[in-house]
Amino acid sequence: MARGQRQVVPNSTGAEPPKLAAPDNAADCHIHIYDPRFSKPGERPGPANATVSDYRLLQKRIGVSRVVIVQPRNYGTDCSATVDAIAQLGGAARGVGVLKPDVTDAELRKLDAGGIRGIRFTLGDPSTAVVSIDMVEPLSKRIAPFGWHVQLHVPPDQLVAHADMIRRLPSSIVIDHMGRLPQPAGVEHPAYKLICELIDKGRTWVKLAAPLDAQTDYSAATAIAQAWIAAAPERLVWGSNWPHPSETVKPDDAVCFDLLSTWAPDAAMRHRILVTNPEKLYGFGAGHKG
Repeated sequence: MARGQRQVVPNSTGAEPPKLAAPDNAADCHIHIYDPRFSKPGERPGPANATVSDYRLLQKRIGVSRVVIVQPRNYGTDCSATVDAIAQLGGAARGVGVLKPDVTDAELRKLDAGGIRGIRFTLGDPSTAVVSIDMVEPLSKRIAPFGWHVQLHVPPDQLVAHADMIRRLPSSIVIDHMGRLPQPAGVEHPAYKLICELIDKGRTWVKLAAPLDAQTDYSAATAIAQAWIAAAPERLVWGSNWPHPSETVKPDDAVCFDLLSTWAPDAAMRHRILVTNPEKLYGFGAGHKG
């Protein structure tokens, strides 16, 4: 078991390690890296102090050793910063990029060699979105031969509205941030039933990341996380969402990690979520399977 250490971390409240010891090879499956070396004029600024060296401090604090770097919208479809971060972290890192359908086959091969294992669609606000819903299916067809997945960061109503298209996708699917199920509906929202249906088909995963009631008692997030764990523990991965780009008050990452003790009290279940499932989804320690 990997014991965390007391460590001040940029973009994280507190310094104490979690009470929960991370299992060996635990994976943080959702972070963002913002590296000023890759900034461009006029680009929307990202959080300060969110480089690979900064993230290593969080790894030291909570005890995780593997990581999945998700491309932030700031870089558009230029995945250079994400691929560079993967290279810095070596075999313990994978990435999720952002692409459009005009990406070439040569570029897909290059990104695959650089550790990219999926592409993300953040579609909540069309005014800031880099991609659009009509790009999901054609890109899913392009990436399926690589064993990559489509990661959907989509409001639940929009997910339901495009259910038929999502059911057709040939690639694996990852649902971001526990499905963003709203309160008070929670698991009564139609998106929960749809995601469960997709999971039952054997190609869909859910990220236990970014609880919506941050800075509170996390009760709403706990109810939703426990519902996912009861429904499909074999299809869940966990992520810190560091550096918490949408949060003006940063959460305590040790507290967030310790939520797993409540969400999944059984150590074998936590090992599945933190180690076994990420190995299967992202190919840590082996050839990736998608």
